[in-house]
Amino acid sequence: MDAVVIERLKWRSRRGLLELDLVFQRYWIANDGTLGPEEAKVLERLLRLPDNDLLDLVMGRATARDAADAALVEKLKAV
Repeated sequence: MDAVVIERLKWRSRRGLLELDLVFQRYWIANDGTLGPEEAKVLERLLRLPDNDLLDLVMGRATARDAADAALVEKLKAV
């Protein structure tokens, strides 16, 4: 994956809610800053969500729309 794309996603993963910032910090550390193209697409889609909707997904208060989203949400929860 292109380093510029990864840096852009890292920047976009800085959110207005501390809880999400902590989740994404751990996510990037756990993934060693690497990302596959499909996971990048899913992450980009999730990052378009408003903070509160994304937090609801990560906290398990809402369900993801499809299997790819659900898989990444589970990965975020695991970190």
